Amino acid sequence: MMPKPHFHVTAGLVWKDGKILITRRPVGSHLAGYWEFPGGKQESGESLEACLEREIREELGMEVKAVKHLVQIDHDYESKSITLHLFHCDWLNGTPAPLGCDEIRWVKPEELADFQLPPPDLQLLPLIQELALSLKHPRPPFAKRGSGGL
Repeated sequence: MMPKPHFHVTAGLVWKDGKILITRRPVGSHLAGYWEFPGGKQESGESLEACLEREIREELGMEVKAVKHLVQIDHDYESKSITLHLFHCDWLNGTPAPLGCDEIRWVKPEELADFQLPPPDLQLLPLIQELALSLKHPRPPFAKRGSGGL
């Protein structure tokens, strides 16, 4: 039996006013109609950061910088396997428009569970909730944990 093809796929967290940008997969694509974080498949010779920045530019017409690799998740589909790499992005410029997807939406982290997300994206939700909380309530870098106060 032939091994399944394996792809490295990027996804970016783009924030605005405490909400995260999600996009709906176009009709005719794998998992059409599902919502996901913007990003896409890494091309040969491309860094993960360059892939994510290119995909968001192509799909949404906006410029982002992939600033921090947060987590990677391995997932098996029937016909392929993927490693999903999630990045925290800085929004540099441009207004997102659904160029390569059917629809875009800004959602609060706690609303993400209301959307139909692909299995690997669902696994990211606990991490994203935690991240959202830390962005709302950043800890002072020098504070000791467990010393009362925080």
